[in-house]
Amino acid sequence: MTYTFLPDLSSQLPDIPEDSIVSRTLFSDETTKVVLFGFAAGQELSEHTASRPAIIHFLEGEAELTLGEDVHQASAGAWAHMPPHLPHSILAKTRVVLLLTLL
Repeated sequence: MTYTFLPDLSSQLPDIPEDSIVSRTLFSDETTKVVLFGFAAGQELSEHTASRPAIIHFLEGEAELTLGEDVHQASAGAWAHMPPHLPHSILAKTRVVLLLTLL
């Protein structure tokens, strides 16, 4: 049996240059993909959808998270489950680190 253990998620992300979004896939198999994202302040992931359910967990920073027609203020500890095909977007107000899990 194999497993993945990461003692410090933030150490898995490279430096986040100004005006950039960086990502790193931490785990992927036939059912799950886990991606760590880092956003510089002011960066935006414009509205899009995913073909599979997803969970987003904010680890650091403050952002505006749009889920469908609803706009939420998200900060460290915020968590959301998104069904497939839900339009969503993220605007980083500060440096943001989040974990995306695609199911």
